[in-house]
Amino acid sequence: MEYYNYIKSLHLIFVITWFAGLFYIPRLFVYQIEAFHKPSPEKEILGKQLKLMAKRLWNIITWPSAILATIFAVWLLILQPQWLQQPWMHVKLGFVLLLYIYHFKTHIYYKQLQQDVVKKSSNFMRLWNEGATFILFAVVFLVILKSAINWVFGVIGIFVLGMLLMLGFKMYKRIRERNPEA
Repeated sequence: MEYYNYIKSLHLIFVITWFAGLFYIPRLFVYQIEAFHKPSPEKEILGKQLKLMAKRLWNIITWPSAILATIFAVWLLILQPQWLQQPWMHVKLGFVLLLYIYHFKTHIYYKQLQQDVVKKSSNFMRLWNEGATFILFAVVFLVILKSAINWVFGVIGIFVLGMLLMLGFKMYKRIRERNPEA
């Protein structure tokens, strides 16, 4: 068990890099979608560079981080199987499942944009970008507090966070309409 904290540290490092990828890839999607609607040659120049950036982020950072975070998480559960008996861990694993669903759906958007298939708007991608934020908040509080938290307060907190993010999104959209370079 003397190596437990090393495994835990590696798990945390790869969770952080996984989330970094999940936070940044939708921003690249926003830029790809906006570049797609620009005139030539700007469309082709930006599109090529943004595809390359997305490819490197997704395949070199995000996917490997997701896999390594999961490997180290399973290792931690093997070392501490009693965690699987605790309600907070059940809730956390539910959020991890949601995170993987979000990851796989993001992968679908990635593949579409790599093939110049634009099915979503840049505004949709700005909102999509917040999905990982909700999951991150929930998981961090569960892990730190080691409590399934009173669901009333948890649900209220998620709704408040959602409203704040929507308010910020609307404010930024107005700023962008007044100043496209913002």
